[in-house]
Amino acid sequence: MADTPQHGAASASRRDAQSTRLRLLDAASGLFAERGYERATVRDIADRAGVNQALLFRYFGSKKALFGEVMARGGHEQLRTTPAERLFEVALRGMLAGGRESADRSLEVCLRSIGGSDEIADALRGLGEEYAAVLATLSESDTGSLRGDLALSWLLGIGLMRVVVGKEPLVSADPDTVCRLVVGALGGLLEGLPQTGEAGESGEGTEAGKAGALGKVGEAGEAMKAEGADGVDGTGGERARIPR
Repeated sequence: MADTPQHGAASASRRDAQSTRLRLLDAASGLFAERGYERATVRDIADRAGVNQALLFRYFGSKKALFGEVMARGGHEQLRTTPAERLFEVALRGMLAGGRESADRSLEVCLRSIGGSDEIADALRGLGEEYAAVLATLSESDTGSLRGDLALSWLLGIGLMRVVVGKEPLVSADPDTVCRLVVGALGGLLEGLPQTGEAGESGEGTEAGKAGALGKVGEAGEAMKAEGADGVDGTGGERARIPR
């Protein structure tokens, strides 16, 4: 049965409302990441979304409620949908993107909004604890919780230096290079992380690489034993003997 004009108008209204909500969420996410919660005004959010301020209050009730939805759509959704072993790199790439591509900016929002109201601070602390808890599952050590906190601290520290401080050469560094270096080094802290760092590229971080390295050590050891047995160095000359 064909839709009546009233039904068609209602459907169009719902689509418009959904589109407006999404524009407001996108605008708020960008401004919270760029300025932090306190400095991102309702007027600026509405202007960026291209809507009247009244619609912001109509759809979200308050700036604080809008902030909550931004964090729920971003950080909490990332936690829900990202495998634990990929979470660190996905979150890091989101910060390194700096809004230049479609990426979650929740951790940028955290960095910019630290020091806000107690309620906002509690929300940010809670999100950080969730990230740390997931990262902690990548270690079987008794210090797993501490390792999760350390990994999160490193992640936020990189974001602080790149996003807030603007430290070179980190600001201009290629995101792929940063991820390769950081994720590769982090494997010593969180054993469950995929080894994608430079060590893996050269073969030293893989099982084959480790076996090769051990083989080289073994060869060197045999050579040293042989050298010690006959007192001759690698050039065929007499080796100086060390008194025992």
